Amino acid sequence: ISGDMGSNLPMSPELEQIHGEIRDHFRALANGFQRLDKIKDSTRQSKQLEELTDKMRDCKRLVKDFDRELKEEEARNSPEVNKQLNDEKQSMIKELNSYVALRKTYMSTLGNKKVELFDMGAGASGEPTAEENVQVASAMSNQELVDAGMKRMDETDQAIERSKQVVEQTIEVGTQTAANLKGQTDQMGRVVNHLDTIQFSLKKASQLVKEIGRQVATDKCIMMFLFLIVCGVVAIIVVKIVHPNNKDIRDIPGLAPPAPARKLLYLRNPEYLQR
Repeated sequence: ISGDMGSNLPMSPELEQIHGEIRDHFRALANGFQRLDKIKDSTRQSKQLEELTDKMRDCKRLVKDFDRELKEEEARNSPEVNKQLNDEKQSMIKELNSYVALRKTYMSTLGNKKVELFDMGAGASGEPTAEENVQVASAMSNQELVDAGMKRMDETDQAIERSKQVVEQTIEVGTQTAANLKGQTDQMGRVVNHLDTIQFSLKKASQLVKEIGRQVATDKCIMMFLFLIVCGVVAIIVVKIVHPNNKDIRDIPGLAPPAPARKLLYLRNPEYLQR
C-alpha cells in the first residue's frame, strides 16, 4: 500500500523529516501485516496486532504533526505546492485508514469484538463491519477521508484525556485515603498510649490498696493484742477484789489488797462489841 509519492514534493526540512517518518511507519505496518499472515498462534497474533496498533498510533500523531506544520508553512508556499502537499496528506490518511480497516479484519478473525482505536462508535448492533468500512473508504472523497480520519483521531485523543483524568482522580482518591488511614493510625497509637497509661495507673493503685490493707491488718492485730492485755488486767483485778485471800493470783503492783474493816475495828476496840 505504501509508496514514495512524496519523495519529489517540494518540502521544508521539517515536513520532509515528518514525511519520512510516516513512510517508515507505513513500510513497518506493511511488513508487520505480512508477517501476521504467517503466524498461526492466536496469542502471538494478538501480540503482533498490539505492536501494529502502537505503530498506527504513532503514525496518527505524525500525520497530525504534518498537518500542523503544513498549515504553518502555507503562507510561504505557492498555491500549487500547497495543493500537492495537501493531496499527499490526504493520501497518507487514506493509507492509514486502510491499515485500520485491515486491523479490524484481523481482530474480527481472532474473535475480539472490542476495537479500541480509530473506531467511529461503540455500539455492537449498528457498527459497520471491516469490509463495509473498506467499501465506504473507497467511495469517499479525499477531503471526506481527511475529515473522517481527523475526527477519529480527535475522538481517540479525547478518550485518552478522559482516561488520564480518571487516573488522576484515582490517584487523588488514593492520596486522600492514605492520609485518612495515616490519621486513623496516629489516633489508634494515641489510644494505645492512653490505655498503657491507664493500665500502669491501675497497677499502681492495686499495689497501693494492698499496702494499705497490710497496714490496716497490722494495726488491727496490735489493737487486738492491747485489748486482750487490758481484758486480762481487768479480769485479775475483779478476781482479786472478789477473792482477796487467793494466793494463786499475785498482787498487782500499786494495788493494795482490800482489808476487812469490820474485823479491824473488832480487834482494836473490844469495848465496842460489849456495848
